[in-house]
Amino acid sequence: MDRRLYFLLPDRAHALLVVDELNKSGIDSAQIHALGDRRTRLDGLPASTLRQASDSASRLEKLLWNANLVSFAVALCVFIALVLTLNWNGWLLLPVVIMVMNFFAGLSFTSVPNTHLGEFQDALAHGEILLMVDVAETEVAKVEQQVHHNHPEVAIGGVGWGTAALGL
Repeated sequence: MDRRLYFLLPDRAHALLVVDELNKSGIDSAQIHALGDRRTRLDGLPASTLRQASDSASRLEKLLWNANLVSFAVALCVFIALVLTLNWNGWLLLPVVIMVMNFFAGLSFTSVPNTHLGEFQDALAHGEILLMVDVAETEVAKVEQQVHHNHPEVAIGGVGWGTAALGL
């Protein structure tokens, strides 16, 4: 599964250098997306799509999290209703199974670190440029090391998971 790396750069000149170096190291420009404030010049940089700029992945994550909470609450209410009306019956297993599945689904997804665009809004408002680079999970450390070693002025903003695979 791909990971999305976030690099915050002070200006367009630095962003062009980083994109050029990433291209030379084998990362295609289609895997790089530049984002900035509407006043920031991004010509010459790989453009981000409307979905990437609006952080659709964050909205999808919130929707799924809320659906998980609602499902858990409904299962809990059904469980309580069945206990009060039917005593201990085989139907009690259904809401218990749903609650356990919700718990483990939430537990597995909350243990994965994820970065969202909202974390960069202040920097973008000040004219900085955010580069989002989609790489294989095995390449994350190598790419971060390369960018940090060659450009210490770049702030490494974190890693998002699976966004490239979802097309977001």
